Amino acid sequence: MAEELLKENAAKISGHLTWSLLAVAFLASFGSSMLYGFNLAVVNSPAEYIKAFYNETLSERHHWTPDEHFLTILYSLTVSIFAIGGMSGALLVGKLVTKYGRKGTLVRSTMLVFIGGSLMGFSRWFRNPFMVIAGRFITGVHSGISLSVVPMYLGEIAPKNLRGFLGLVPSIHICLGVFIAQVLGLSELLGKEEHWPLLLSLVLFPTLVQLMLLPWFPESPRYLLIEKGNVHATVTALKCFRKKGNIQAEVEEMQEEQRSLSSIKTLSVRRLLMDRSIRWQVLTIMVVNIGMQLSGIDAIWFYTNEIFRNAGVPEPQIQYTTVGTGAIEVIAGMLGCFTIERVGRRPLIIGGFLVMGLCCAGITVSVLLQTQFPFMSYISVGCVVGIIAGFCIGPAGVPFLITAELFKQSHRPSAYTVAGCLNWLSNFTIGFVFPFLEDATGPYCYLIFCAICWGVAVYTIFVIPETKNKTFLEISQMFATKNSIQKEEPTPNSHLKLAMMNGYGSLRLHDEK
Repeated sequence: MAEELLKENAAKISGHLTWSLLAVAFLASFGSSMLYGFNLAVVNSPAEYIKAFYNETLSERHHWTPDEHFLTILYSLTVSIFAIGGMSGALLVGKLVTKYGRKGTLVRSTMLVFIGGSLMGFSRWFRNPFMVIAGRFITGVHSGISLSVVPMYLGEIAPKNLRGFLGLVPSIHICLGVFIAQVLGLSELLGKEEHWPLLLSLVLFPTLVQLMLLPWFPESPRYLLIEKGNVHATVTALKCFRKKGNIQAEVEEMQEEQRSLSSIKTLSVRRLLMDRSIRWQVLTIMVVNIGMQLSGIDAIWFYTNEIFRNAGVPEPQIQYTTVGTGAIEVIAGMLGCFTIERVGRRPLIIGGFLVMGLCCAGITVSVLLQTQFPFMSYISVGCVVGIIAGFCIGPAGVPFLITAELFKQSHRPSAYTVAGCLNWLSNFTIGFVFPFLEDATGPYCYLIFCAICWGVAVYTIFVIPETKNKTFLEISQMFATKNSIQKEEPTPNSHLKLAMMNGYGSLRLHDEK
């Protein structure tokens, strides 16, 4: 009886894509997720110019000329400190979204971009190389926050039948950010010595657009009702995001989730990790987020130019070939976004990791055989393209989406903190370890990535259920058997009822007798 009641209410919650949902998805992703992708790639093009700037300023300020090894270490710190900032930001997510809300956290965190972007933009003016490093760290903190908060916000405002589509909009913007950084880094545009501070500080403009427009849209209705108990703000938010649909059914679904929680207060990370009733959900976000970064995608991005060079691509054309891979990222990301509600989450993440594993094995084979068969060098190029496409179509965005879907309201902030920290820690680890791994094992290192990709795919096949078109409470109950707990029974009393008013209604508490 209880399951029938849940299904009956859940069937009424489907909604249409409105301009407000689309606008919020675009603004939140444009001013946050896109900056993450942009900052990942923007330092590649001006690398030599940044090293030269470090050399000049250290000589001027300290009357000491650093050697090439020290400059390489300083540049590596400039690149990697972004990930350290990201992990620091991920640690703050739980407290920020609980105190300020999802939208409130995004709006307030824009200040970090203005500070970091200004430091990088004026670094040459003040002749201070540490302004670049500090700016990278601060923008990394912003990316660490937004990389978790954006999918959390979009997952909570979306109707269940659009949650996958809106949840992958940030991943498209991440790919778009990488592509824009590659295009603007071309020598014909901003890839010149005098322009690199401007290139690094361009993050200010998308953030300014977000700061001007996003505050006009409502906060997450689930946050307003379940955590704040603000009934009128919840109805106002649902009116803005839905326009059409059964608001009463959606509010009752939120109320069912609220009653299923042992506490409305947000759980700490420690309590989340110790809660045996959600151990399979926690293990799942660990596997997919670690696997996402240890799949080798960062190593592929880092060594793309070298692989293209070994394949015989002329040196002047390599930058354009790299831009071509960026375009493939965007196309693959859009393909995943527009098909996820049709095929589901599982096929995208399983298929993406299987393709990546196959292409990683292909790189190993092609590199080993290219001295005997010259055409194998082009196979390696095709495998690089396959890894990038396989990653962007599913593994790039689905882990962030299912982190929102697998947890109830009180668990979600801490779940994103755990997922974000593991994601950034794995990102930093692969960037630090891969050069040594590649020196020690040569092309065989890609077989390690192959094993990781296929391992995540196998885990997904046997453990992760399909969450398409399911409410958060339904998804939680799907894990009940695995977690060896009884399914939660919705109680018939204390429903939030909706008194009809202008076709939408206002909320009042009503106890059924």
